[in-house]
Amino acid sequence: MNDTTIKTPYFMIDEQKLVANLDKAKQLKELSGVKLVLALKCFSTWGVFDIIKPYLDGTTSSGPYEVKLGHETFGGETHAYSVGYSEQDVLDVADVCDKMIFNSQSQLAAYRHLVEGKASIGLRLNPGVSYAGQDLADPARAFSRLGVQANHIQADALASVEGVMFHMNCENKDVDAFITLLDSISEQFGQYLDAMSWVSLGGGVFFTWPGYDIPKLAAALKAFSDKHGVQLYLEPGEAIITKTTDLVVTVVDIVDNHKKTAIVDSATEAHRLDTLIYDEPASILEADEQGEHEYVIGSCSCLAGDQFCETRFNEPLNIGQRLHILDSAGYTMVKLNWFNGLRMPSVYCKRGNGDIEKLNEFDYNDFKRSLSQWSVS
Repeated sequence: MNDTTIKTPYFMIDEQKLVANLDKAKQLKELSGVKLVLALKCFSTWGVFDIIKPYLDGTTSSGPYEVKLGHETFGGETHAYSVGYSEQDVLDVADVCDKMIFNSQSQLAAYRHLVEGKASIGLRLNPGVSYAGQDLADPARAFSRLGVQANHIQADALASVEGVMFHMNCENKDVDAFITLLDSISEQFGQYLDAMSWVSLGGGVFFTWPGYDIPKLAAALKAFSDKHGVQLYLEPGEAIITKTTDLVVTVVDIVDNHKKTAIVDSATEAHRLDTLIYDEPASILEADEQGEHEYVIGSCSCLAGDQFCETRFNEPLNIGQRLHILDSAGYTMVKLNWFNGLRMPSVYCKRGNGDIEKLNEFDYNDFKRSLSQWSVS
């Protein structure tokens, strides 16, 4: 199969780039003793789990279906967490998870009896400090519902769990900033951590970013683990799949209203939602910021402000030309939707030997079935 013959839009995951990130994960594990569980809320494309599984220790989830998916398709340790469990959620996953982490002391009290003897029980704590670029993604924002604040801890509740989870980073590329957070956790919660078997430090630690000082991070993690006598976990998502995947689109029209807009057969609202939510412009492989030809890369949805980015090219764009929207794996495929009834991107993987493998494709029947279902008598 040749990727130039694949109908756009589609995602192309590059195995070699994925393995390069996983090699860094392996280095961090070997130096620090930390265990790594893949955050399925970021990336759940289980068709490439065969590549990832040899490097990581399992998966972590934010909802019951992710728990089941991790257990069935990844194996290893399966961590279950949810901001708000129903009783049925707990019953559905208690038998297939290794760790169940509750978000609040009230949920812990309500449901722990359903989990005891089946999984190790944990509680999420909120340290009140964080590293996040936007308030929307900041777990320590004002009035946060995420985890138990230090001054709200009930000692008997913490005495009844085996581990705790913190999540206070979002795309943190600064190892010194992370170490500062780690020191704060140790200072605030050390008396509780000393009694735990395990501590998860959540995700958002961008240790695969170019130039990141992995040995320095590893040393800090090992020192923390040794100090408190706990098995540490990190929950990487973006760090594992960053820069591995392109969303490939085709220019279907070019309109000029004081600015030229190249309209492509995809939409941020449907296919790359975080571009819209966080107002973070996409990057285009074929672009050159020094180029003389400026374009808005516009979506084909009806939402007026739906665009991928504004950028420049060395040559004018043409209808029928393909563009590669870079770094389109994290929080992308997990958020795909059918807005405007647009064609859903298919998903492919370019294997290390050059072969292209189709992982999934969608058609009109998938769209129709997502909206209603009825039986014909």
